Amino acid sequence: MKIKKFYLAFILFFLGLLGVLSMLTMDIPLPEEMLELLQDQFSPSQIQWLILINPTILMLIAVVVGTLLYQKVNLSVPILEKWVGIKENPIPIREILAYGTIGGLLTGIVLSSLGLIGRGLIPSEFEQLGESLQLTLAARFLYGGITEEILMRFGLMTLLVWIASKIFKGTNPSVYWIGIILAALIFAVGHFPIVFQSIDDPSSIMLAYVLIGNSVGGLVFGWLYWKKGLESAFLAHIFAHVAMVSFEKILL
Repeated sequence: MKIKKFYLAFILFFLGLLGVLSMLTMDIPLPEEMLELLQDQFSPSQIQWLILINPTILMLIAVVVGTLLYQKVNLSVPILEKWVGIKENPIPIREILAYGTIGGLLTGIVLSSLGLIGRGLIPSEFEQLGESLQLTLAARFLYGGITEEILMRFGLMTLLVWIASKIFKGTNPSVYWIGIILAALIFAVGHFPIVFQSIDDPSSIMLAYVLIGNSVGGLVFGWLYWKKGLESAFLAHIFAHVAMVSFEKILL
C-alpha cells in the first residue's frame, strides 16, 4: 500500500508541477522594490524561474500532507487511486465527471455574474486589477484547475478536516464544512496582497468583491472533493474557467 500511495503522490506532484510551469506563460506582478532588487542580480527569464520556487515547495508540502491524511478523514482521489491500485472496487466515473463539469460551469456563471456587478460598482478599480492579472489559458486551466486544487483542497482542506476531526472526535458533516469554509476563506484572503499591490487604496466594496468572488469557487470545489473526489474538483475548477473565458469573449 505504501508504494501505491507513493505512486499517487508522485502523479499528483507531477500534475501540480505542470501547473506551476504554466506560470511561465504569463507576467506575474511583483512589488516594485522586490523587482528592482531582483533585476540587479538576475535576468528577466531567471526571475520567472525563481518565482516558481515558492509554489513548488508549497505544492510538495501539500502533496505530502494530503497523501498522509486524506484516507484518515475518508476523502478520496478515486480515479487516480483506481489507476495505481489503491482502490479495487468499481468507481462511478460518469458521476464524478458529470458533477465536476456541471458544478464548474454553474460556478463560472456565478463568478462571471459577480464580475459584471463588480464592473458596474467599481469600474476603475476593477479595470486596474484586471490589467495587473493577465492570466493565460494555460495558467487558468493548469495552475488554477490543478495546482490550486492540490494546494487548497488536497493539502490545506484535508489538513483542516483532519484537525477538526481530532477536536470534535469524528468526521461528521460539520467537520468537513469547517475545512471547506476555512480553506475557501484562506484562499480568498490570500488574494488581498495582489489587490493592494495593484490598487493604491482599494475600497471596501473591492475587497468584499475579491473575498466573495474567490470564496464561492472554493466552497463548490471543496464540496465536490468531499463528496465526489479530488478529480471532480479539478474538473469543476477547469470548467469554471471555461465558462468565465466564454463570458469574457462574449462581452468583448
